[in-house]
Amino acid sequence: MILHHIQCSPTQSSALKTCLRYIAPSDSILLSGNAVNCLLTRVWQQQLQPYRLMLLHDDVVARGLQDRLSAYKQIGYSDFVEQTLTHKKVISW
Repeated sequence: MILHHIQCSPTQSSALKTCLRYIAPSDSILLSGNAVNCLLTRVWQQQLQPYRLMLLHDDVVARGLQDRLSAYKQIGYSDFVEQTLTHKKVISW
């Protein structure tokens, strides 16, 4: 069980696209920084729908996207640390 930490939007980097090539069904994805912006498009909403997805709450708030991304699980920094401990491995893309 791997936690895939994506920090850049798909317009800035191919990290998310590459991650989806290697992700296993039991893995999780944490979007932080500009990566939360990908969920503003239907294409990425659909591609990420099958996976256990979390957003870093402070990054959602910093971009003023609380209302637009309210349907997604948002976690704080302490929860982020907890996720790194409950997963066997963390990959930061």
